[in-house]
Parts: sequence; C-alpha cells; structure tokens
Amino acid sequence: MHTTSLHSWRHAHDFGQGRKRSGESRTIAVIILTALTMVIEVAAGLLFGSLALLADGLHMASHTVALAINLFAYIYARRHAHDPRYSFGTGKVNALGGLTGAVLLAVFSLMMGVESVKRFIHPVSIAFDQAIAVAVLGLLVNGASVFILGRPGERDRGGADRRFEGAAAGHARDHDHHDHHHDHNLRSAYLHVLADALTSLLAIAALVTARYLGTVWMDPLMGILGAVLVSRWSVGLFSGAAGVLLDRQGPEAVAARIREAVQRHGDSRVSDLHLWAVGPGRYAAIVAVVASDPASVDEYKRSIPSEIGLAHVTVEVHCCRAGEPAPRE
Repeated sequence: MHTTSLHSWRHAHDFGQGRKRSGESRTIAVIILTALTMVIEVAAGLLFGSLALLADGLHMASHTVALAINLFAYIYARRHAHDPRYSFGTGKVNALGGLTGAVLLAVFSLMMGVESVKRFIHPVSIAFDQAIAVAVLGLLVNGASVFILGRPGERDRGGADRRFEGAAAGHARDHDHHDHHHDHNLRSAYLHVLADALTSLLAIAALVTARYLGTVWMDPLMGILGAVLVSRWSVGLFSGAAGVLLDRQGPEAVAARIREAVQRHGDSRVSDLHLWAVGPGRYAAIVAVVASDPASVDEYKRSIPSEIGLAHVTVEVHCCRAGEPAPRE
C-alpha cells in the first residue's frame, strides 16, 4: 500500500515573521541618531558645566533604552519565527514590544506631570538661552527621527478595521505596507520620538514666551499639556497591543464575509467563528460549520475569498441528523 508522508501536508506557522521588516531598519537608524545626540549632549554638558545639556542628554539616554526594547522585539520575533514552540509564530512579540512601549510612555507622561506640578508650586530659575538652545536641538533630532520612522498608519481600532476591510475588498497586495499599519512595535517607537518632539516644541513655545513676556508659569503649564497628550497616546497604544495579545475578535466586516462565503454551500450555517491577529497584518480563523449535507473541508476553505488574506484557517464540520435541517439564526 502506498504511504504518503505527512510532511507534504504540513505548512509553516511563521506567517512572514522570519523576514526583516522595514520598521527594524528604521528603528536602528533612530537609535543611532538618538545615541549620538545623547553622547554629544552629555559630553558638552560636562565640558561646559551646562545642567540643561546634561539633563537633556540623560533624557535622550532613557529614550535610547526604550527604542532598544523595540529593536529587541523585532530581532527576537525574526530569529524565532520558525521555532515550533510558538504555535502561531512570533507575531505577538511585536504587540508585546508595543505594550512595553505604552507602559514606558505612561511613566514618561506621569514624570512630566509630576515635575510640572512641582514647578507650579516651587518655581525655579531658568537659564533661558541655554534651555531654548537645548530644546531646539531636541526638536531637530526628534523631528528627524519622526521623519525616519514615518507615520505607522491608522492607530485606532477603527482604523485597523478599515484597513483590513480594504484588504477584504481586494487591496491586500503589498504585505509590508499593510503590516506597517498593524506594527504596534513601530508605533511604540514612533510615539516615543513624537512625544519627545512635542515636548521640545512645547518647551520652546513656553521658554520664548517666558523669556520675553515674563510668563514663567507657561513652562509648567506646557509640561502638563504635554503629559496629557502623551498619556492619551499611551492609552491608545496599550489598547491596540493588548487587543492582539488577548486575541480580540477581528473586524466584523471580515467575519461577515467569511460567514457569507461558507454559507453558500447548501444549508451550511456557521455556528462559531473566531478571527484574531497572529502578527502585524496577519489574521487566523477557526470556522465551525453545521449542515445536513456538508461540503468537504477543502471546499469550505476554497470558498473563502483569498483577497481577505487569512494566514491560517481551520474548518470544523458538524453534520446534522439525517433529515434534520441545519439550524438557522
């Protein structure tokens, strides 16, 4: 009797995580730029006795560490993409990096808020010329970093749903572009440098106003405003990354297309459907079908439009008793 090897029936579960993403290269470039600025500012601060330069250099060091965490997530996910211990690949390492970034952003915003309140209560003297120069340098560096990382696509849940609905309509041709929209790790790095750029911009506005109009209270006020904005970004990033880690149900519009495709077969009805993200721009689905005269599993799978771009589909079929119609909604 002819025996077929099971190897031919198996498929990979890396879901594209083994390739190097554009976000990884961009993050490396930003880390180098931030680290160089950190070294220059710390060295200049020590050489010229400038506390403003030294403080900003240490601040840059904290962001270099945060970006290094994002880089580690990219490298770990890529190097372990084919590790069989990960049932659905290492795509969620990306979301884990994003979640870590969200927590660091929250800590950053809390520190900004606390320090700003302290300065309201106990104002400190400001070396305006030095402080403005440091803020301008920070704005230039972080502005360049924002440009390098680029805008990571739609950042709210609705935006992700709209992107995936677009794929379902037949626009999922450029995987790297669409991964960019769901790359929580890249979004974390982007929000870190954007938060820094915003802080520098608000600081410049406050310092210039205080320097020429004497409104010293503008400095802590801008700090509080920046803390509120950064905390909102942190919450949005946390929600998106946590949704992936907790297997939040995918877009309903896509689930509806799957149901519609499967239920075209006779009296087949979808009794249960799970749709979840297994990585940036990668979704998996488990479909349970009930029918009195069911089609084959392969037929059900083939009926699901390929442009939806599901990375992994499992179909389980339940047959009704003879003569009993499949249940309706």
